[in-house]
Amino acid sequence: MKFKKIARFCLNTIFWCFTAGVAALAGLVLIYGNDLPDYKHLATYAPPVATRLYAADGSLLIEYAEERRVFIDFNDMPPQLVNAFIAAEDQNFWTHPGIDVQGIIRAVVNNAMRMMGRNADFSGASTITQQVAKNFFLTSERTISRKIKEAILALRLERAFSKQHIMTLYMNQIFLGARAYGVGSASLMYFNKPVSELSLAQCAFLASLPKAPNDRSRAVERRNYVLRRMVEEGFITQSEADVAAAEELNINSGFTAQMEPEFQYFAEDVRRQLLGTLGRETLYNQGLYIKTTIVPELQRAASAALNKELDRYNEGRTDKLQGAIIAINPHTGRVLAMAGGRSFAESSFNRATQAYRQVGSTIKPFVYLAALERGYSPQTMLLDAPIVGWREDDTLWKPENYDKKFLGDVPLRLSLETSRNVTTVRLVEQIGTQNAIEAAQRFGVYPADMKNINLSLALGTGETTLEKLVLGYSAFINGGRAVQPKLVDYIEDRYGRVIGGKPTEMIEWSEDLLPPETAVDTTPLSDPQSLYQMVSILQGAVERGTGKQARVSGHTIAGKTGTTNDVKDVWFVGFSKNLIAGVYLGYDTPKPLGKGAGSHMAARVFADFMRVALQDKKNQPFSVPDGMTFMRVNRRSGAAASADPEGTIITEVFKAGQTPNKSPKKAAAASTPVVGGIF
Repeated sequence: MKFKKIARFCLNTIFWCFTAGVAALAGLVLIYGNDLPDYKHLATYAPPVATRLYAADGSLLIEYAEERRVFIDFNDMPPQLVNAFIAAEDQNFWTHPGIDVQGIIRAVVNNAMRMMGRNADFSGASTITQQVAKNFFLTSERTISRKIKEAILALRLERAFSKQHIMTLYMNQIFLGARAYGVGSASLMYFNKPVSELSLAQCAFLASLPKAPNDRSRAVERRNYVLRRMVEEGFITQSEADVAAAEELNINSGFTAQMEPEFQYFAEDVRRQLLGTLGRETLYNQGLYIKTTIVPELQRAASAALNKELDRYNEGRTDKLQGAIIAINPHTGRVLAMAGGRSFAESSFNRATQAYRQVGSTIKPFVYLAALERGYSPQTMLLDAPIVGWREDDTLWKPENYDKKFLGDVPLRLSLETSRNVTTVRLVEQIGTQNAIEAAQRFGVYPADMKNINLSLALGTGETTLEKLVLGYSAFINGGRAVQPKLVDYIEDRYGRVIGGKPTEMIEWSEDLLPPETAVDTTPLSDPQSLYQMVSILQGAVERGTGKQARVSGHTIAGKTGTTNDVKDVWFVGFSKNLIAGVYLGYDTPKPLGKGAGSHMAARVFADFMRVALQDKKNQPFSVPDGMTFMRVNRRSGAAASADPEGTIITEVFKAGQTPNKSPKKAAAASTPVVGGIF
């Protein structure tokens, strides 16, 4: 009878304790469960993921991210990696409903024993599901209310999602140190390999990180603890654990996608452009795949050529000469190589796209093109004779040639090939200053709204960037089309969908295809015959004029040198049929380069680059438009070779109705000053 009373008392006590517990739990849910965050959006979890920038050949350049993260689906996670985290963090994960009562009891006992000096580890009672609830929705504050909310959310998550989905959330969201969120990013960060290639020892190391993500001092000890736990849970054998424990971890000090220095100017230009068009959130957190136009072998060649010349000049000098080089496809505007200075680490200022400098004689092809458009032929004679008293507004001019000599009457071609200043001044007087400058504006070299149009602009005192100058020259060989610089071929989102409606939406193009159609105005900037005559003259400038240093054996090259007053800036822009490159050299604070310096330095950089770029290419002459006539003429007089066979004979190209000069008589070098006028 007494036993029955005791049993009844115990049962009543258990019942009322259970009832009180249920009531207390119901009360806690009622108090803390009503204003909890909505967790349903986790069904379509899409975490912030790093954006990756790739070169044209598919090689990785750099990652952009505020949090380093690589999303890994559960099916792509190695089983031993999952097991390592379960052994370390939540041994009953597959069976508990979100909270682990056994784990709570075990944690209480272990912690009590530890506090009493017994040999036991401190342990927590948070399940992986509770950690997901905390990481996504709650703070890390150590309060009873936060733990209650965490438990309630964990129970709800377990009812809403599968265990595999909860594990996917956990493994991709957990912070594992060094800005790495999730196992995918941590695997790259610490071991420079995807999770599929991790060893057992490396899996155990990653599973040891949640307790102290940024503490490497006990890495081996903590890794071995996880291995012991995996043995205890039956995930691995003791012999497997022993082998893994003997493995060197070889943890990277902090892996990042290390970009070669040569690519940094280009990558920064891409970043600035996309930051403006896509916004920071999309660029840094949406896991974009950005396929750029840069060609690695051309980029390395461009940087090497530029730095070779700069190093040659800068040896033993305190002030360092700077420079830039940019190479593009003239048909599409795709930027294939870009170096904006000696070193991005020293200065991020991009002298290819951001530096506005006087362009010197590289502006002359646009001036001479304006004359060709008005019926001048390459053999039209221009007077190279001294000019005094030449006044424009309040400015008194005394134009001079760089060699301080005068040649008398010279053909237009020879004038441009040898970059004569005095003949250029006379040509501008004949066609009009406004017309001469308008050609440079039309081709995008000078701004369309340029004020104070004057003669000096036709000699290159106007400022522009190397990029704008190269794009202007591109129209000489692409049919007269204005092209815009293209840094990106296409962008894909994290799901592989091409992003549309952006300035970066482009298509790939190869040399065996026609240029892509464009939605912009395709009205040619000039007629094809005048353009070809200009290309022919610029080819002559390389073969026998001021651009001889730019010659590339076995290849047809055209181009123009440029030097500003006192040799403060030197330029060269040149091209083959399908590749154009420009080079600029000068001090950031303009000053004379000194004795022996000149545009041949820039031409030399160009040639060094083009030799690499064209080494495996067949020579391709420039395309000739219909209606052109080729005739042999005397380079100095412009007369037909049959009438004046002495001296240098060249092949000239004429439009319909144009012929060689009739008189074979060469004009003597002029010494009599010619008084100029106002224009």
